[in-house]
Amino acid sequence: MFGTFHGTTTVGIVVDDGVVLAADKRVSSGYYIAHKTAKKIVRMDDRAALTISGLVADAQIIGDYLRVEILSRKIMSGYPPTLKSLASLLALILNSSKYYPYIVQLLLGGYDTQPRLYSIELFGGVVDEVYSATGSGSPVAIGILEGNYRRDMGLDEAINLAVKAVSASITRDIFTGEAVDVVAITKNSYVEHSFRIR
Repeated sequence: MFGTFHGTTTVGIVVDDGVVLAADKRVSSGYYIAHKTAKKIVRMDDRAALTISGLVADAQIIGDYLRVEILSRKIMSGYPPTLKSLASLLALILNSSKYYPYIVQLLLGGYDTQPRLYSIELFGGVVDEVYSATGSGSPVAIGILEGNYRRDMGLDEAINLAVKAVSASITRDIFTGEAVDVVAITKNSYVEHSFRIR
């Protein structure tokens, strides 16, 4: 998986009540820590967010494009696009630029008619997930998720699990660090948290 070599760890978890996204805050350039307070969870609107793993500039361009598309569809049709259609749009963007690719691996999570999480790979592969992890710390994070995930967890349990998964990556992956940002999206709310890891 190409995206796993980019320095970061992001996590997505679907539970009955909503979706939890988490990411560390370290930005690395090779073995140099370039930034310690980056936001790697990008709010798309009040019901969807995108985690970024890969090249920051590429991810910013894709995030901006997606926000404009959401706003455009709301204006044209009167209602927001489904998360599946947004995941398909991201896949199309990434696949159409495969000869000069955007170097990103994305998690799109949110709530339309139900909580949803999509993993979008470098060349546009889309997988509907109940939990996923991206970035260089993902092998550690996915082990934590696999051992502890339950669909019927409460939202607070899911937040704790996401923080635990990213925290484990912070202790084992030199490209993951500083703190953990978390976003919890439900039918009626979009809430952000930040956890300092000691």
